[in-house]
Amino acid sequence: MESRDRFLKTSLDDLLQPGESGDGFGEIRQFFGRVAAGVPAYGEMLRERGIDPASIASPADFVRLPLLDKTNYIRRFSQDQVVMGGDRGRCDFYAVSSGSTGEPTFWPRATADEYPIAVRFEQVFRDMFHAHEKRTLAVVCFAMGTWVGGMFTTFCLRAVAEKGYKVMIATPGNKPDEIIRIVEKLAPDFDQTVLLGYPPFLKEVIDAGRAKGLDWGRFKPRLVLAGEVFSETWRELMAERAGVEDILHFAASLYGTADAGVLAQETPLSVAIRRFLSKRPELAHEIFGDTRLPTLCQYDPTNRYFEIVDGTLAFSGDNGVPLIRYHIADRGGIMSYADMMARLTAGFDQSIVTAHRRQPFVWVFGRANFTISYFGANIFPETVSLGLEQPDVRGSVTGKFVMEVREGLAGKPAFALAVELAQGVASSEAIADAAAGSVLRVLRQLNSEFANYVPADLQRPIVTLYPQGHSDYFPVGVKHRYSR
Repeated sequence: MESRDRFLKTSLDDLLQPGESGDGFGEIRQFFGRVAAGVPAYGEMLRERGIDPASIASPADFVRLPLLDKTNYIRRFSQDQVVMGGDRGRCDFYAVSSGSTGEPTFWPRATADEYPIAVRFEQVFRDMFHAHEKRTLAVVCFAMGTWVGGMFTTFCLRAVAEKGYKVMIATPGNKPDEIIRIVEKLAPDFDQTVLLGYPPFLKEVIDAGRAKGLDWGRFKPRLVLAGEVFSETWRELMAERAGVEDILHFAASLYGTADAGVLAQETPLSVAIRRFLSKRPELAHEIFGDTRLPTLCQYDPTNRYFEIVDGTLAFSGDNGVPLIRYHIADRGGIMSYADMMARLTAGFDQSIVTAHRRQPFVWVFGRANFTISYFGANIFPETVSLGLEQPDVRGSVTGKFVMEVREGLAGKPAFALAVELAQGVASSEAIADAAAGSVLRVLRQLNSEFANYVPADLQRPIVTLYPQGHSDYFPVGVKHRYSR
């Protein structure tokens, strides 16, 4: 298999070299030509718009191509029509999206599609965790059922191990007791243990282990995270509870989708920059255009070609379903390596990062569909999360919450917040009051819309505390939703 042989035989540094232009356009132009000629659905869309593939010769030409999305492309055409050659027989697996924005979507993929994505895992395991030198236990904590996370991650990790990395994999899925049992039994034989999962779930696992007297620090834990934006306060909290001091090599967030696998990943450099900017909100706002701190990753432009469309992200890249200018609509941005480094003011110490790759940057804010509007002010989950991560609250709660606006028919509207209690913590008025006060302070500090639009007497959230795993707000085993 060509993609497998290329993955196994090519060094990581060679795989990450950009094309002659340095921006990946040369590679994506060739890819576009193959898709235009070989994918029936895409060829039909071009003909409908009177676009000659030969006329697409520059980035300026490329933006004339239609933006694709689930509605105008994936749901319009059959699965055979959207794969290369018009026959999904080349594929052997379905990746299923979580359905967080609606009905789940089934994406046919082939084994050959996964090896290029495995490079993203290889980069994390080498640059972040030095798994080419350290015996590493990788524990997959994503659900192992129909949804793509667990199966996809496991395949990519096995590819990394096949390449010679000192990695052994266990797949307990999202079952805290089984994860802890595996760690206790197997981790002592390894130099480090990597847990891979969603941020709130891995926090639950770390906390459950601590409650049972597990000394996480013994196992040199590391985290690979996906699906959500988290704060640097959260990263520090997790490192503290996991007994880890080297925070630049502790946790790596992946930016990915079921549509196309992993698009980009945190690196030691991007983590160092994000931590630098977290203490300089004015500079962060100047770079990212928002008071919120997004996930900041680096990406390989020869593998995924990013564009900005009205402040949101679109990408192009090869998959089971090849995608050209696929509009995922995540709010974010891109910046070249040179431009990012030039924007950082004096004071950023590049020498603290040993694995320093000159890849471009992409950033992404939390999903807009989890945002609520209250008196015209947008309230974002990341800001509420930060409020629950403050020292006077975080010991009592898991960090999970559900926010909603309750419209008062007889009275005034209210900002309601359901908050999950930590294991073994009993509900009390003092905890609810501390949580409400902490969230309010952070919202007033970081969200100028909230501070100015919402009447002062209606700003304080009404907090209701629920036990861990409550079936209405915090069901176990499903992807958490932060708003209603």
